[in-house]
Amino acid sequence: MSIIQQHTQASLSDAWRTINIDALDPDSSQNFDTSTLHPPLPEIGEADVRQLNAQVRQLLRGGDAEGALRGCLESPVYNGSDGAKDAHMQTVVEVLQSIKASDMTPMLQRIYGSESGSELLDVLVKYLYKGMAGNSLSGGRTPTRNLTPQATGFSQIGSRPGAVNESTGSGMSVLLSWHEKVVDVAGLGSIERCMTDWRKV
Repeated sequence: MSIIQQHTQASLSDAWRTINIDALDPDSSQNFDTSTLHPPLPEIGEADVRQLNAQVRQLLRGGDAEGALRGCLESPVYNGSDGAKDAHMQTVVEVLQSIKASDMTPMLQRIYGSESGSELLDVLVKYLYKGMAGNSLSGGRTPTRNLTPQATGFSQIGSRPGAVNESTGSGMSVLLSWHEKVVDVAGLGSIERCMTDWRKV
């Protein structure tokens, strides 16, 4: 009789582990509260966001575009309602669109060289990706899509190419320009930190 034939059905069952070794391991997640891994974030209400956005717009009207950008990036809305997050996102996009292309790189270099500048540019990358995701460029509302079948087999969105999505397209080009400049100044690490950070704007 071979060794394989000597095994019974009971010895081949999945119930071979009777001791919970995770309970004995001090590094196991069973021995500490995993919610303590993420510190609590303060909740930011829509009234707070409106007040912050008014201050940022005042700086923008006063000609201090860098101060307005810093104001947006120093107080991101991580823990708030969707309305508060969208309102702040609109302000960030408004600030980014108001800055000339020739001023982008010097401004980003000054921000990056300042104290906690790397974190500010990481927050900017988060807002850029959220803006590129789409719903923030069209005024916070989801655009209606009228799909028209074409003879080529592809569908055309909108009645005229580019007519419905002109503001979205120009907003996207601004975000892509900023993304390029941020990566030039801060490097690819800002993208990696943005993708791995559990805090979402």
